[in-house]
Amino acid sequence: MLTVVGIGAGGRADLSPAASAEIATAAVLVGSERQLALLDDAATTAERVPLPAPLASGLPALLRQLAGRRAVVLASGDPMFFGIGTTLVRALGAAAVRVVPSPSSVSLAAARLGWSLPDVEVVSVVGRPLALLRPALAPDHRVLVLTPGTSGARDVRDVLAQEGYAASEVTVLAQLGGPDEWVGPASDDPHDALAIVAVACRADPGTEPRSRAAALPDDAFEHDGQLTKQEVRAVTLAALRPLPGALLWDVGAGSGSVGIEWLRTHPSCRAVAIEPRDDRRERVLRNAERLGVPGLEVVAGAAPSALAGLPTPDAVFVGGGVSGAGVLPACVAALRPGGRLVANGVTVETETVLADTYARHGGTLTRLHVERASPVGGFTGWRPAMPVTQWSWTKPGPSAGDS
Repeated sequence: MLTVVGIGAGGRADLSPAASAEIATAAVLVGSERQLALLDDAATTAERVPLPAPLASGLPALLRQLAGRRAVVLASGDPMFFGIGTTLVRALGAAAVRVVPSPSSVSLAAARLGWSLPDVEVVSVVGRPLALLRPALAPDHRVLVLTPGTSGARDVRDVLAQEGYAASEVTVLAQLGGPDEWVGPASDDPHDALAIVAVACRADPGTEPRSRAAALPDDAFEHDGQLTKQEVRAVTLAALRPLPGALLWDVGAGSGSVGIEWLRTHPSCRAVAIEPRDDRRERVLRNAERLGVPGLEVVAGAAPSALAGLPTPDAVFVGGGVSGAGVLPACVAALRPGGRLVANGVTVETETVLADTYARHGGTLTRLHVERASPVGGFTGWRPAMPVTQWSWTKPGPSAGDS
């Protein structure tokens, strides 16, 4: 069995008796240069092996090297909190890995700030896009940002300014738990690389917060008119029923609004936007970055041919190309059992396809009418948008719910 021991900036002095015993009896110690340096040579005669970089490509060889030996892998704080413990459990299985945690940097930061952890959102941008911070910003919300390098505070402050939260209180907490611990207000100056950036969000005057609930205002998206409008988008997301970890295909993505909103419902949601036009694909990527979901995958091409080889979806939205030959049958065939398919149309031709598909498969066929008030001379009148016909369906299978 492989043992993973969490170690903080305080080094050996902060280790529990159980963690110290594991290290003292190890034949091999594996860790980063900084972690290995926290343990004095006199404490153990174990062979010291540096973690490979990059870890993903070097991990298989490392595991072969450790096979059959009493090995301890060092991790920062809690190994299961954005740490190597999770990676090793994924590779070997939970039964083959023993984890001895120390307090995570997030727990230490909350203790220093007096923040209640259940009321704090944690965002890691270590090896991830900084745009992931954007959805977490809301008035009076508290966020702990795990950042890489020495410019984390400046980078976070840049995002806050872009999003209308420059008035937020930003604190740097460095070397938590160690002899060189430092807690103070953020500036644009470099700070210790082992740091967390804490944000107590304050909205600037005039800032309009973005809700994570469907649906964002239409003007939140850059578009050329190919956009599922706000009211219809809200109904569409409700019909798709996003779940944590679920994968959506957004077929004929246009501006990418449905795929983007799907991703904003939970950090673990995944989405693929399929769009044939180059200019629209570039627009989808810009929208995804600006709205804090840079993980949206964009695929070039038109359905059904562009769907070949994509991972099996848990849900499919068809907003463009419904009347194209073979599009809906391909989506029906690709959807996993129990998955949801929602297709919208505004033309007579598309409505005919949806009605025929409804007759074959069942589900729900709905017509959506939206009217918005606008000036009519000196008065106010209703201006109707084009009605939208929506077909929604759950694919039969062991995990399928009601259609």
